[in-house]
Amino acid sequence: MTTPTKALVLFAHGARAASWAAPFERLRALVAQQRPDCAVSLAFLELMTPSLPDEAARLAALGVRELVVVPIFLGQGGHLLRDLPRIVDALRAAWPQLQVETVPAVGEDPGVLAAMAAYCAAASAPAP
Repeated sequence: MTTPTKALVLFAHGARAASWAAPFERLRALVAQQRPDCAVSLAFLELMTPSLPDEAARLAALGVRELVVVPIFLGQGGHLLRDLPRIVDALRAAWPQLQVETVPAVGEDPGVLAAMAAYCAAASAPAP
């Protein structure tokens, strides 16, 4: 099997507890099922590995040419407004052959918010 030339990297904050990554791993697997044409992986801002620079280096070494970073954050806070642009600038400088894009935080998407609202509303609904 050849490595795809396009990759999606789900970018999360990271935590000290290894179990914190479990839902992100499940999300990665679900995305990979929906996008077999892409390499789909996880990277973390801090406290967990791989870091985004390490994952980008790995993917670039495999021949990936297009990398889309999907922030798995609820909002566009300081990490996404300051830290992520610095990281992406460094990636572009280190691997000029790698086209790097970012998209807004997953929590900024209306469909994601609607799904979360439905979940919250169902949690408080009376039992049948």
